[in-house]
Amino acid sequence: MKITGTGIGQGVAVGSVVRMAERLPEPVDRPSHLDPKLEGERAKASMSVVAAELMSRGAKAGGAAQDVLEAQAMIAEDPSLVDEVANRLENGKTAERAVFEAFASYRDLLAGMGGYMAERAADLDDISQRVIAHLLKLPAPGVPDPGHPFVLVARDLAPADTATLDLDQVLGLVTVDGGPTSHTAILAREKSIVAIVGAADASGLADGDTVIVDAANDLVVSDPSADEVAAAKARIAERAALEAAPVTPGALADGTPVPLLANLGSADGAAEALRLGAEGVGLFRTEFLFLDADTAPSITDQQAQYTRMLSAFAGKKVVVRVLDAGADKPLSFLNDAAEENPALGLRGIRALRHSEVILREQLTALAAADAATDAELWVMAPMIATVDETRYFTALAKELGIRVAGVMVETPSAALVADHVLAACDFASIGTNDLTQYTMAADRLLGTVAKLQDPWHPAVLRLIADVGRAGAELGKPVGICGEAAADPLLAVVLVGLGATSLSMSPSALADVRASLARYSPDDAKALAGAALAAEGAAEARAAAQAVASEITTAREAAS
Repeated sequence: MKITGTGIGQGVAVGSVVRMAERLPEPVDRPSHLDPKLEGERAKASMSVVAAELMSRGAKAGGAAQDVLEAQAMIAEDPSLVDEVANRLENGKTAERAVFEAFASYRDLLAGMGGYMAERAADLDDISQRVIAHLLKLPAPGVPDPGHPFVLVARDLAPADTATLDLDQVLGLVTVDGGPTSHTAILAREKSIVAIVGAADASGLADGDTVIVDAANDLVVSDPSADEVAAAKARIAERAALEAAPVTPGALADGTPVPLLANLGSADGAAEALRLGAEGVGLFRTEFLFLDADTAPSITDQQAQYTRMLSAFAGKKVVVRVLDAGADKPLSFLNDAAEENPALGLRGIRALRHSEVILREQLTALAAADAATDAELWVMAPMIATVDETRYFTALAKELGIRVAGVMVETPSAALVADHVLAACDFASIGTNDLTQYTMAADRLLGTVAKLQDPWHPAVLRLIADVGRAGAELGKPVGICGEAAADPLLAVVLVGLGATSLSMSPSALADVRASLARYSPDDAKALAGAALAAEGAAEARAAAQAVASEITTAREAAS
């Protein structure tokens, strides 16, 4: 039986199923025999213990996992949730029931929003379960330990469990719920776990079933044949050899360089990115300095963090995106006005221009860090829509000591006038996530339109081609820093469309490096042409795959 879902990465695994234990039962709704104050002390103590445990796990895991778990720890002691629990205790409920109801109310609110926000709902469920388990003096939910390597199958996996999986035991991961932007998917990608998420029919798998988890093809194969197992094991061996091979710079088959860079959210991931072959940083997100703060960080504090990142990549290019706030990342000190559609509101460069002192301080800190280190600093502005915005940012950046200033192309308007935009700055970097969102008029946070969030769509590819053509004509670099760059085949198409560098999650570097090395510049253009000529995303992918197969067949025949 073949079960479909969303594959994370390009890996494959073979093993026997071990199912995650079922959740704790819903606490009985009965009157408490304790005073509400005592019940409140019990609830608050358990919430504090769970918060501390999550912080500890985060510190142990590091990287993106630490950010996720620290955010969960804050939720565990969030004042509004504490108040919700207290209100229910005043009505005579037990601490266990009050915690369950308070977290469930917030969970339902997020689930109703769909998409990205709905995928955060599972995080609340996990925290609630951990608090209730502590109140009842029961073991917290966790990953089973059967004593042998296994494929873990779960309804969904909590960040606290995903972050600390024993990769010597867990061969692969399959979840019934979740999507490509869930924390399970994000952490699986970072840890290079072979995973399929959102595989609804996986609920029928039983302990001991043999399965193939084929992330590259979005499949779970249950009860595979001997030939299917042999083919899967051959692919596993091939990937192991690929990962063990010496790391080389990204390049096409004829040696044409295509620098492969890392997307990073802090300097914590620098060492791992370098180990995996990152030739620099194509997107350094600076939001971690500003989120959960009542005021913008000082120039001194910012400079210290930027210096840390630049020092880690001495002699290499580091592309920093100035603060990108708004939409799903609102900041009270930047823009606290309620907006009916914040994705189309005061965000990115618009918000920074509105509060220019914040932008000036960030650029000043970046210039100081650049002067103190040996990395090659490039700085870019997010959400550029007009040539005027491009000129504004470039002029201000140069005034404050930034030597290389560019823009992110994330809106169709910027792509359509890319020749004018690139004439007014030093480089462009295409953010395919937002470019796809705005091109397809499909909110990336809404699950109801998630299928339209596909960068393979020819409408998106044509805009990328426009930017690539403008870059080539003007001699200006055009990078890709969205998730599209992590797709090995799409990466080749993007190079064929004019991309001069690719930036991605470090775990994707090896697959993309190997994919590029299979194709010449003419091959890349042929794949791009086939995708551009298609009428939809699925057809574009299929057309590119067909051309890739023809190229491989012709090469094998010639040899």
